[in-house]
Amino acid sequence: MHALVLMAADAAASDSPNLWGALGCAVAFSASLLATLDAFADLILARGGSPAGRLTPGIGMKFASKLIAAAIAVVSAAIVLALDNNWFAFTTLSIAFVVVVGIGVIVLLRQAKAATPAAPPAQRGG
Repeated sequence: MHALVLMAADAAASDSPNLWGALGCAVAFSASLLATLDAFADLILARGGSPAGRLTPGIGMKFASKLIAAAIAVVSAAIVLALDNNWFAFTTLSIAFVVVVGIGVIVLLRQAKAATPAAPPAQRGG
């Protein structure tokens, strides 16, 4: 057991990840996550408040710009973590981001399905 602790301490001392860089990347991931969820909320609110559920060009641009900014920040943070060989933070933050965004997409799709009016039943001639 003592040998394992010494081996882990040696490995940590020789090639330890930059914790400040990991913290900065975690902040970038969380800000990107919030921007993505905010874009989803904007889309849901815009669909509910506009005729026929269509987006205005301004709301569409706002939605797209938030998603693009979030993607740039996530990719940049992931590159920094990969270059720093901080695979634990890279994997953990990536999984958390994908799971939360996936849940947001599911909510967005369910809301869109619930918001579409049901087609009237076909009339039978007789």
